[in-house]
Amino acid sequence: MSEDFIVSARKYRPQTFDTVVGQKSVTSTLRNAIKNNQLAQAFLFCGPRGVGKTTTARILAKTINCTNRSEAIEACDQCESCKSFNEGASLNVYELDAASNNSVEDIRTLIEQVRIAPQLGTHKVYIIDEVHMLSNNAFNAFLKTLEEPPKHAIFILATTEKHKIIPTILSRCQIFDFNRIKIKDMADYLSSIAVKEAVTIDPEALFLIAQKADGALRDALSIFDQIVTFAGNNITYQNVVENLNVLDYDYYFRIVDLAQKEDITSTLLLFNEIMEKGFDGHNFIIGLSNHYRNLLVCKDIRTASLLEVGEATENKYIQQAKEVESHVILRSLAVLSKADVEFKQAKNQRLLVEITLMQLCSLKQELEKKNG
Repeated sequence: MSEDFIVSARKYRPQTFDTVVGQKSVTSTLRNAIKNNQLAQAFLFCGPRGVGKTTTARILAKTINCTNRSEAIEACDQCESCKSFNEGASLNVYELDAASNNSVEDIRTLIEQVRIAPQLGTHKVYIIDEVHMLSNNAFNAFLKTLEEPPKHAIFILATTEKHKIIPTILSRCQIFDFNRIKIKDMADYLSSIAVKEAVTIDPEALFLIAQKADGALRDALSIFDQIVTFAGNNITYQNVVENLNVLDYDYYFRIVDLAQKEDITSTLLLFNEIMEKGFDGHNFIIGLSNHYRNLLVCKDIRTASLLEVGEATENKYIQQAKEVESHVILRSLAVLSKADVEFKQAKNQRLLVEITLMQLCSLKQELEKKNG
């Protein structure tokens, strides 16, 4: 294979507002601002990692200077400004990583640059990533420029830790909060990439990757690459379970079934099997709590949409939810929540989980005695 491998997170980095995943309110506000010529001179993009802050900043920078914008306020990719941007040679966009350039000197160099008007296009855009890493002195040096920037300068500050930014900076920026990306949006996006890469993958596997990524699309794409390397171009749910070392949903369904049958012996043996596979007791408790929560959500068709799983798993949940009564689910959640709180303090953590499972198996009896 002579072609150089490019990781998916870079290869499929969105190039237009339209292709940014899961940040509709941010992208439409920015488009309107460009359309109505009401662009602020300083923006602050906040949100967790991997949700598109820097990507959106770059798209904004490219679109502002495009000389031939489309009706939908997207860059044309054809004009001189867009071409130089795509080749990474644009003189109108400066990116500074504040994590490694956080001194007063770095900011002074930037301020010197700000004074020079753009050679091509109308604006110079300064993207400062991880801006919370700037030293106090650097922040102070930057403040004056942020208060009275030249007409051609636009600052886009990006951060994962908004609370660390001093109020004087906050008050001078238009603030955009980026959301963690929803599991369904992420799974749909991964599915479209799988098609482009000629990879066949189970829908359930896509949801599992999206859940593991915890709201960060960049992480989801890295996991996707890792699994393609591990399993080739035909990926099953089982491949993902093995590669990510996550506990298969199936175990939780079986535990609930056994608790319903009040079968303590089989429940403890199944938990032993889980432990022998190297899973952590605390994660198991959290996963089982989440499973019971999903069962409760399935009790009503209106809340079933809150389930963030694939269709086949959703049907399994709906089926099992019919077999477990609501008051049993609520009581089980209380027992598991208590175990979750006590886990770190417990001297014998395995015993704590086993007692919890025994309680889950005895709930029906306990509730019948109360009601009897």
